[in-house]
Amino acid sequence: MTTNASHTGAPTDAQQEIRFQIMWNRLISVVGEQARILIRTAFSPIVRECEDISAGVFDTQGRMVAQAVTGTPGHVNSMAESVSHFLRHFPVETMKEGDAYITNDPWMGTGHLNDFVITTPTFYRGKLVALFSCTGHLMDIGGLGNGPDATDVFMEGLSIPMLKLVDQGTVNETLMAMIRANTRLPVDTEGDTYSLVACNEAGSVALRDMMDEFGIDTIEPLANYIIDRSRQAVLEKIASLPKGCWSYAMTVDGYDAPLELKATLTVANDGVTVSYDGSPPAVTRGINVPLAYTKAYTVFGLACTISPDVPNNAGSLAPYHVDAPAGSVLNALRPAPVSSRHIIGQMLPDMVFGCLRTPLPDRVPAEGTSCLWNIAVRGVWSPDGYAKPRAFALAITTNGGTGARPGLDGLSATAFPSGVHGTPVEIAENQCPLIFWKKELREGSGGAGQTRGGDGQIMEIGTTNDAPFELLAAFDRVKHPPRGALGGSDGAAGIVKTSKGRSLASKGLHVIASDERLHLLTPGGGGLGAP
Repeated sequence: MTTNASHTGAPTDAQQEIRFQIMWNRLISVVGEQARILIRTAFSPIVRECEDISAGVFDTQGRMVAQAVTGTPGHVNSMAESVSHFLRHFPVETMKEGDAYITNDPWMGTGHLNDFVITTPTFYRGKLVALFSCTGHLMDIGGLGNGPDATDVFMEGLSIPMLKLVDQGTVNETLMAMIRANTRLPVDTEGDTYSLVACNEAGSVALRDMMDEFGIDTIEPLANYIIDRSRQAVLEKIASLPKGCWSYAMTVDGYDAPLELKATLTVANDGVTVSYDGSPPAVTRGINVPLAYTKAYTVFGLACTISPDVPNNAGSLAPYHVDAPAGSVLNALRPAPVSSRHIIGQMLPDMVFGCLRTPLPDRVPAEGTSCLWNIAVRGVWSPDGYAKPRAFALAITTNGGTGARPGLDGLSATAFPSGVHGTPVEIAENQCPLIFWKKELREGSGGAGQTRGGDGQIMEIGTTNDAPFELLAAFDRVKHPPRGALGGSDGAAGIVKTSKGRSLASKGLHVIASDERLHLLTPGGGGLGAP
């Protein structure tokens, strides 16, 4: 039998490598369990059915070590910055076991008020060893609601600065009372807040079990290994790319007028930079994007193209750099309205793909629908078993077609780059008085090409109530559909109208009468290559 260092105490480099790999896999299970708890305990359907969340573990320096394989890039990659903000407000030396911190600040969280971010310190044998953080979308936090009509962030709902939600196991009841008092759905909103707390606690328990099993009292060596290896892997990918600068422009519908987004992408030996210099100034309605959300979706587009097989963490994100002019629509400053920041923010991977089409034509798709077509509805109804009418507010997640891919057609009715699931019709009809009379593929809506764009959907929605319902429209690709590339045709534009022939603006509050139906036709993706 061969003798090695394991028999004398210290593991060899190869053994340590294997040990770290095993612990890495276990850590992914830990954050996966964290996310599952959030999904299974949440009240809002957009979380429990569509997984509009993020969950992850951070080291005590605030570096994201691992994320759950679920949720949206807008949540995950902006949460990666959020923890550093929490540490700035609550230094590690002040943290106690049983604490939990909360914010929904759009500039220190995920870009709008409807997402609560909660960060929880994890202690092992009396020592702070990690931080768990999570985000979830709450259906209603007051104000004008989850639509783009507000003219400043104060109109968009309750704003929670960096606060301690739980102090050594004791819930801040004053803060919870404030939260309940500023929403049309107090039970759901309170329940969702506690589900976020619970998911971080589950992550903490699972991490301590892991540390017991592996006999470690810190995760810092593991964190350093994961982050350093991931960063090096991305830099190796970048080293193999052509070097240079490429630009791209895209016109989106905007609110009152079209907006032309501009990007310049630079590939250098030490990283990739995307600048949105030249993009338009912020507008007066809530489609503006805080820089954290701009960064989140831009680096996701870069990762999809350059390093799709490298885990997402502080190391893999480090070689990517994003900037946008202060005060622009892609770097909106407080108190700009930002409630529907996803409309423009989710277009940014297409901007990255457009820049990379010249140097990497075999890796990037044509433009897709990109921004989710969330059907945000609101009203009052009296479901069976309720003596009094009660408010409802629901975001029914739907989507259009993705752009055609090199060698493959685009995906139909698929959320990219968001990644959230579509809301099942049965769930939507159970949560509110709406009824889906039609929900089918919009055949032929994808652009023609050597490979075709994915198809959108056709939906016809009415109400079982005698009362009207409100639609908080926040749709795009209606006036400017997804463009084909390399000779491919554009996808079909989106359409918003009613059964009575009313053409509805793609953004803003609409009232749908009880005797008419809402008709939505989501866009198709662009084609790729000459047919």
